[in-house]
Amino acid sequence: MQQGSNSSSPSTSSIPTVKLLINGQLLESKSEQWRSIINPATQKVIARVPFATPEEMQLAVASAKQAFSTWRKTAIGARARIFLKYQQLIRENMQELAAILTAEQGKTLADAEGDIFRGLEVVEHAANIGSLQMGELASNVASGVDTYSINQPLGVCAGITPFNFPAMIPLWMFPMAIACGNTFILKPSEQDPMVTMRLAELAIQAGIPAGVLNVVHGGEEIVNAICDHPDIKAVSFVGSTRVGTHVYKRATLAGKRAQCMMGAKNHAIVLPDANKEQTLNNLAGAAFGAAGQRCMALSVVIMVGEAQAWIPELLDKARSLQVNAGVEPNTDIGPVISSQAKARVTGLIEQGVREGAQLVLDGRNPQVAGYEEGNFVGPTVFTGVQAGMRIYEEEIFGPVLCVMHADSLQEAIAIINANPNGNGTALFTQSGAAARTFEEDIDVGQIGINVPIPVPVPLFSFTGSRASKLGDLGPYGKQVIAFYTQTKTITARWFDDSTTSGKVNTTINLK
Repeated sequence: MQQGSNSSSPSTSSIPTVKLLINGQLLESKSEQWRSIINPATQKVIARVPFATPEEMQLAVASAKQAFSTWRKTAIGARARIFLKYQQLIRENMQELAAILTAEQGKTLADAEGDIFRGLEVVEHAANIGSLQMGELASNVASGVDTYSINQPLGVCAGITPFNFPAMIPLWMFPMAIACGNTFILKPSEQDPMVTMRLAELAIQAGIPAGVLNVVHGGEEIVNAICDHPDIKAVSFVGSTRVGTHVYKRATLAGKRAQCMMGAKNHAIVLPDANKEQTLNNLAGAAFGAAGQRCMALSVVIMVGEAQAWIPELLDKARSLQVNAGVEPNTDIGPVISSQAKARVTGLIEQGVREGAQLVLDGRNPQVAGYEEGNFVGPTVFTGVQAGMRIYEEEIFGPVLCVMHADSLQEAIAIINANPNGNGTALFTQSGAAARTFEEDIDVGQIGINVPIPVPVPLFSFTGSRASKLGDLGPYGKQVIAFYTQTKTITARWFDDSTTSGKVNTTINLK
């Protein structure tokens, strides 16, 4: 977990500071530990973010705990109307939000709007909480006895979000938690928290009461405080496998519910009968879009049989993509998030060459006029990649595609199932029989058939598996209702004056 740099409070500086949101108020932190937010295309400092003090963290939790006592009893319809208003405000401020996101994260303006829109879909889903949170009833299960269940909120919940989707993933978390009647502590990535804070401001404007949503910033100390605090009942996390494993173990050891979406190494299989043009376009977009900084990016493609001959055309697609700052028109690939990220990606490319993979397209050090200091890496393609190579085993999180070969669909499936990760996978084919075999035999949580990034819409739940996920319930969809609520089952019998009491029943049977 990355620590922030120590410095004095920037209150006298001209650089803007990111505030905390506690009890409905935007507060200037009293922290002495701050981190610079750097535009990855220019290396300019655009703001400073505090690492909240233990006292500020405690204040946020206390605020959320106090607010829960009234929010939990707020009518479902009233909660739903807040999120109807919230989705309207997000739509009205889409361009502003996208501009903030691009400035601090680097992705293109079009991709930034996509980031926000996929989160907006979950906000819209939260407005349907009235039907999502219904319980069950069975009448007359015994003589005059009814049994029914109700889904009630847990209390204070928390979310820890990554840098690569600073709008979408926070919107995966707090709207559903709050719509279910919980209160929430959000810790966004310290690398790009500004768009998250703007979304939080809009949530308050939409009518979320003071204390129901709180935002704190920080690194390892805040993460551990979230895991340890006895008043926090559930933790949702999206990020690296290393940190996610730590969060899951620490939070569950403290008796909390936890869901952790973690690292990935997503594969696509291409059969020779696939639609070539559509497949190649999909592969290039999914491998290199967002500079490869997606947990659902297609970082490995397995060409089956004669599909191997398509590689030169795939390289042409990759070469056609424009690398530039996200604010520039016609940009396809923006910078990676930081100079450290760029160094890691280029270091892994060098490692792939040393290990014997063929570097058929080298995206290192592209020339980007006007943005010479930016953290740019262009589309990069390796062929001849084998299991055991570091570029295959590790999540590169950059625009690097590893190409492998298999003689059959069964061989390709075996390669994927041998990889420990299970976030997403895709098959490109025109054969229904091949698709059916793939669906049944692949051991991966999210499957695309001619769909390169099979992230489900909010009617369904995100279902990564194996080493990509800890916890048995995913974010949004039906599963997250179960995660953010506790089920109470009531068995009731009502007697009227005409009821004959009969003899004492000492068994467990209801008669």
